[in-house]
Order: sequence, then structure tokens, then C-alpha cells
Amino acid sequence: MAGTVGELTELVHRHWPPSTAESWDQVGLVCGDREATVDKVLLSVDVTWEVVRQAQQVGAQMIIAHHPLLLKGIHSVDPQTPKGRILTELISSGIALVCAHTNADIAADGVSQAMAEAIGLIDLRPLVQRQRQPARDQLVVQVPTDHLTELVDALSEAGAGAIGDYDRCYFAGDGTGSFRPGPGASPYLGTPAEIEQVAETRVEMIMPRSRRDHVVAALRRAHPYEEPAWHVIELPPEPSAEGLGRIGTVQPPMRLADFAARVADALPATVSGVRVSGDPDALIGTVALLGGAGDSELSTAAAAGVDAYLTSDLRHHPASEFREAADAPALLDVSHWAAEWTWLPLLGRIIAAETSAAAVVSELRTDAWNFAVHRAG
Repeated sequence: MAGTVGELTELVHRHWPPSTAESWDQVGLVCGDREATVDKVLLSVDVTWEVVRQAQQVGAQMIIAHHPLLLKGIHSVDPQTPKGRILTELISSGIALVCAHTNADIAADGVSQAMAEAIGLIDLRPLVQRQRQPARDQLVVQVPTDHLTELVDALSEAGAGAIGDYDRCYFAGDGTGSFRPGPGASPYLGTPAEIEQVAETRVEMIMPRSRRDHVVAALRRAHPYEEPAWHVIELPPEPSAEGLGRIGTVQPPMRLADFAARVADALPATVSGVRVSGDPDALIGTVALLGGAGDSELSTAAAAGVDAYLTSDLRHHPASEFREAADAPALLDVSHWAAEWTWLPLLGRIIAAETSAAAVVSELRTDAWNFAVHRAG
């Protein structure tokens, strides 16, 4: 049962590993003593001054937030600046801060998954599939049996044979190799123009595709043959439940206007509500969604053949051009904060199930907009 900053940080990292975050992201423990006791955790989308004050009021020793406080670097912790003020208050109050951002976006128990479940979509799958691991190849090579160890050592050192926490992994099968050296050959074994048979071992090893050239070069250096026999098989991606966004089904299908109302009911209320582009009477059966800013995946949603695409922060020109295309899906644009807030209750349930800390879901609306004015008539 978790009870310290360090233990709760590890819980977050188990479910949403920092290694799966985008390279530009800043996730993990921002501040806090890993040995400090945690009885109560405040969960929020953003880290604002009001959120810090709420953490103090409810007696939380830790905040777990979705958006990083220090996504853009700072060079001082001056309390006269907004971020400096927040950091100073967190540290002086003994409140730890952990952030899970793009690593939480893609996970099977992440932001888009929680959003899809909140609006009642079923049969969920990623909109953009994330490979479980980098592209891999299988190297197959035949070597004289008495050179097996030397070759495997060389291939392993070059990057082949690593699978998870194991290295120097290979399969070996013994057999007979046969060849006839040509007149110009300088064979390690055999005589030119005569058929030779040799006890050989077939070696198979997995390697990252990015290391292919290095491994093949090592093979040529370590193999005793003038012309070693080898080939590479490109392996397909390993299926994963991780990925950006989600595609799901509406059962039973419903009018776009009714689906937009369902979305509005499922998300926290905001000034902008749900903005919709499409025929209100169009039937919606399949939906793509992406929690957070999503106009970068407009073309992906269209290619998926869905009836509607739900996301946030859609810009005028990309949205307008998208809707001009024939048979384009309907668009639903919701508050960035409201869409990602749906992850917080899921996070709270995980903390309750795996730790002794009490989780409080912040309902403070940290959306940037607090009122709207519409022209009369």
C-alpha cells in the first residue's frame, strides 16, 4: 500500500511510463520529498494558483496533474512570476507535484480512453496505433558450428539478441551446409571446383531495425566465410492497446444533434460547450476522438471512415477545409480542459484500488475562458 511521494510517483509511472511520453514532453516528479508521507492527493488537469490553494484547503500533500507545470523551461523560481509563485508555494507547503501528460494520453487507461468511456462509446481501439516497441528484424545466418559462440558474441555486442530484460538471445539449429567454391574463391573451408559439406549451425536473432547495418557489419567481420549466407526478415509491429486517440461505436446509432447533447452531458460544463459542424440529422454510428488539441489528426479521422470526429482546439482553416471534402465526418469541438478532465475519476479509482491515500478530484474549472457574449438576435 502506497504512503509516500516516491511510492505514488512509482504508481503513476507503472500505469503511464515516462518512457512513452513524447520527446518534447516534461513528465514525472516536479517537486517533493520522495520519503514524505502522503495521506491525500488532489487530482487536476492543470496546476494553477487556485489548484494549489485547493490542495492546501483539503489537506493534500501531493498533486497529480495532467498538464506539466514546467513544459517550457524557466531560469528562476521568482515568486513574482506565475510559475515561480506556484513552485515556491508548493515547496514551502510541502506539497509534491507529479505530472503525466502525453504518456497518459496514449495509454489503455489514459485520457482518450476515459473520454470515450465517459460518452458511452464501445468497441474501442486507438485512432493512431502506437507500436509496443521499435521496428524489429529477425537475422538468420549459417555458421560453422565451432564458430557459433564467437559469432553470437559479436552480433550481441552490435545490438542483436536483446528482448526486454534479456540479452544475447538466440536460437540455434544444427545441420549441414554445402557449397562449391568458384575458381576465383579463397574459401575458409573446401577446395575450388569441389563440392564441400560442412557441419553448420543456423542462428536466429532479433534486432532493432535501427541496428541492422551495425549488426550485418559485425556479422561480416566475425564470420569465418568469405561469403557468409544470411538474410533478414522484417517483423510486423506488435499489436498494442496503446495509441493516440480512440475510435468507438455508438449503440444504437443516433442523430448528430443527439450525440452532441450526450457529449455535453458527459463533460463538465464550460463556456464554449460543444461546437458542432455537420447536419444535425446525420446518423452517427462510429466516432473518432482525441483528448486535447486534435486538428493534427483530422486526415487520420477522415481516413478511418468514421461518422464524426470529437476533439478540442480546432482552428478555423483546418476545420473549414476539412468540412469541404465530400463525405467528411462531422466535427465536434469541446473544451480542452473538459475533455481531459474525464481522466481524473479514472485516476482516482486506480489510486483508491492500489494505495491507502485518499484521492480528491478537483472540480475547479481551469479552462481559460470564463464567460462568453453573444450578439442579440
